[in-house]
Amino acid sequence: MSLPRLTIWQIVQMNIGFLGLQFSFGLQQSSMGPIYSYLGANEAALPLLSLAGPVTGLLVQPIVGAMSDRCTSRFGRRTPFFLIGAIVCSLCLLAMPYSQALWMAASLLWILDAANNTAMEPYRAYVGDRLPKDQHAHGFIIQSAFTGLAQTLAYLTPSLLVWSGMNKDAVGDNHIPQITLFAFMIGALISVTTMFWSIWRVPELPLSSEQKAKLASKKQGLSATLIEIWDAIREMPTPMRQMAWMKLFQWMAMGWYWQYVAYSIARSLFGTNDPTSTGFRDAVLVNGEVGAFYNLVSFITALLMVRYTQRFGAPKVHAVCLTLSGLGMWFLPQIDSYAWLFLPAVGVGLGWASIMGNPYVMLARSVPPERTGVYMGIFNMFIVIPLLIGAGLMSLMYDGVFGGDPRNVLMTAGVLMICAAVATLRVKVPD
Repeated sequence: MSLPRLTIWQIVQMNIGFLGLQFSFGLQQSSMGPIYSYLGANEAALPLLSLAGPVTGLLVQPIVGAMSDRCTSRFGRRTPFFLIGAIVCSLCLLAMPYSQALWMAASLLWILDAANNTAMEPYRAYVGDRLPKDQHAHGFIIQSAFTGLAQTLAYLTPSLLVWSGMNKDAVGDNHIPQITLFAFMIGALISVTTMFWSIWRVPELPLSSEQKAKLASKKQGLSATLIEIWDAIREMPTPMRQMAWMKLFQWMAMGWYWQYVAYSIARSLFGTNDPTSTGFRDAVLVNGEVGAFYNLVSFITALLMVRYTQRFGAPKVHAVCLTLSGLGMWFLPQIDSYAWLFLPAVGVGLGWASIMGNPYVMLARSVPPERTGVYMGIFNMFIVIPLLIGAGLMSLMYDGVFGGDPRNVLMTAGVLMICAAVATLRVKVPD
């Protein structure tokens, strides 16, 4: 069945819901480490406390992806998963800043990440379902652009609140700043409203009688879903297997960067490692501004990247962007000037724009359309397994190998990102 072509404006609107999802992820990246520190966590424990995302992604996304492939509800194949995920996500965002103990914040993060993952891969599959193959690059790169825009806003929101007159040093009885509370409230509102907008403006196409009959003939239930996932892993297309090393290095690097960049800035710019100090709160705000900048770079370059991806191919463009990102991560912790922090952030932003778009262009061209959901879910395993490996290694090596200094972690992340660029050049994507 040939799919109707969508206008660029329609492709933009179908991806607005992704803005809400990624705003939530942006808040996690910029705020969860500091929240854990405000509640008494030490730096070496941060990777283990951040395992919620990788573990829930590993468990939830392949299952939800396979279930959405088989779903025949009157609301659509993917839509029920978007809605459930967005609503639960919003409730967790509202509750997070009121955490009174580490266990409460960590538990809420597990639920929050499970909700985000429930919406994430069906959303990516929805883009693949709705667009003809020659528009996949537009769909996934625009989705990447919304990732950059959403995370720009998420990172910058605390600083915007301070610039509007809020006291950056006002904290609750749990030591969490009031600006963090308001940022999470804004994220809860955006998460739900943007998802409803995309569903309303660009609804899923109804299944044909032939598609319904084919789905009805498949076995249903959890066991059938798990068998489908296992069969898909065994029959995984070669280009998807080739992307495993690329994903290993790039996601270990990104995980370490997110967990330790604020702590690196606290040391290089403010000379502190005390989470209760004014200098540390200032470092969190500076990290928000630097993160907003690299995500703005990501947003702009993602819009421009479509042309180059179509001309030179996703693997080559991705390799160049990962190299620039690696250089940015290497040099950022060596800078002790606020203004100069934004230069290496350009490289990080280019890498992030490509990470959120080009691998999915490669994947969508490599997998059979009828199994897009399950393969999108399995592809997420290539994200969460590296994050799990990175967390385990960091908890063991932080004090010994890295000397308890987050700046050494960031420089090592830069090396891993360049390794990912080399691995990308091995991927052979079908025309």
